[in-house]
Amino acid sequence: MHHAELAFLRLNHPAWALLRADYAPLILSFLGRVFIDANAGSISASRLASELDDELFALNAHLGEGTFPRPASEYLNDWASPERGWLRKYYPPASDEPHYDLSPSVEKAMTWVRDLRTREFVGTESRLNTIFDLLRQMVYGAETDPRHRLDQLQGKRAEIDALISRAERGDIDVLDAVGQRDRYQQLTRTARELLADFREVEENFRRLDRRLREQITGWTGSKGELLDEIVGSRSSIAESDQGRSFRAFYDFLLSSERQAELTDLLHRLERIDAIEDHDARLARIHFDWIDASERTQATVRLLSDQLRRFLDDQVWVENRRVFDLLRSIESKALRVRDLSSPDVTTELDDAKLTIALPVERPLYRSARPPVLTAGPVEEGDDDFDSSILLDQVHIDQEELLRNVFTSLEARSQVALEDIVTGEPLRHGLAELIGYLSLHDPGLDVVFDEDGRAQIVWTGDHGDRIADLPSVTFTHRGSEAP
Repeated sequence: MHHAELAFLRLNHPAWALLRADYAPLILSFLGRVFIDANAGSISASRLASELDDELFALNAHLGEGTFPRPASEYLNDWASPERGWLRKYYPPASDEPHYDLSPSVEKAMTWVRDLRTREFVGTESRLNTIFDLLRQMVYGAETDPRHRLDQLQGKRAEIDALISRAERGDIDVLDAVGQRDRYQQLTRTARELLADFREVEENFRRLDRRLREQITGWTGSKGELLDEIVGSRSSIAESDQGRSFRAFYDFLLSSERQAELTDLLHRLERIDAIEDHDARLARIHFDWIDASERTQATVRLLSDQLRRFLDDQVWVENRRVFDLLRSIESKALRVRDLSSPDVTTELDDAKLTIALPVERPLYRSARPPVLTAGPVEEGDDDFDSSILLDQVHIDQEELLRNVFTSLEARSQVALEDIVTGEPLRHGLAELIGYLSLHDPGLDVVFDEDGRAQIVWTGDHGDRIADLPSVTFTHRGSEAP
């Protein structure tokens, strides 16, 4: 990551801003307990303010009066402001009371803070086994040769047969206490990370829904075009990599057989004596997964509801326009009804039929096959300079990005001609086009059609000058003058 990108994240990312906040311990402890530990989705403003008020009262009594002087509602409004972005404040359908929901940035900050705690035991074997299992799934899953797939399955069968033979003789390998603790630590961490990912997936779907609402609000075309666009967007959401992965997980989790197996395994896990500190939440983590995934599904369903409401509104607007036109025609007819000789004329297009007789159509004519002359093949001349085939120009986009970010270190914006002055163009027009097509998450390229800039470079035939609109590079989020 470049320095400019890290500096932009430090100033603009909500998770980083939360870690720098003065009341970060209060925010993380309270929101983590209310939302994350309880796996809560949406909470009403009155209930959340009541719980925060109790939290502030207890902290002021313990840390001293005036430690947290503001009311609970002010803290919540501040945390939900666009400048903070730690809570999402909205009004659910058919409700006049605002609700709050946790943003994914708080989950990321909480995960980072939890990793700061010193762990007496850090397991590594289970993660290595997980890496090997994932590698086997990817490599064997991409194998298309039936022979190789058959050899792999036969190898698995041989291992299973060997284990069965050892079990029949009473020779069973039991996982020791260290291995149990190692795998339990990896299990709890992965289960909590998976639960946290649902909130980010839900936020991504909500962002797509917000983009669709903005498109619907400013739509000026026909309903058919809008329907094609929205159905395509809905299909792209479902068929995206994230949508397909989420649907596969959701179908897997809703399987009754998988739920029964998972519940049985979690109950048997609690009876293992080698694990001393059991995570109480792990016993019902699969139910938390179902609740979180259902909230994500509800967010996706908002797309269809918004489309239906918009189409209903569009039909009402069009019907209202038809009624207005009819009333306008009636009022004009009443005004000219009492005139003795109303000067009213109506123009119609020329009414005529276009007649095309079948016999006028040309008959089918078979095309003559081309005649190919097969002459002798003559040997060509091999006495030519072939080095020109290897004389290709490669434009390194990473090097161009480094030039731009180096120029942006001491200022907030830089013009293209200033960059070229410090780093002259070595590859001419191709390198200039490379600067114009730069794309980076922390960079904005601003084209000013009103201003002009002249870029000069030295080519094989002397100096060259390119006249183009003024181009300015800025950090993402900042405004160019």
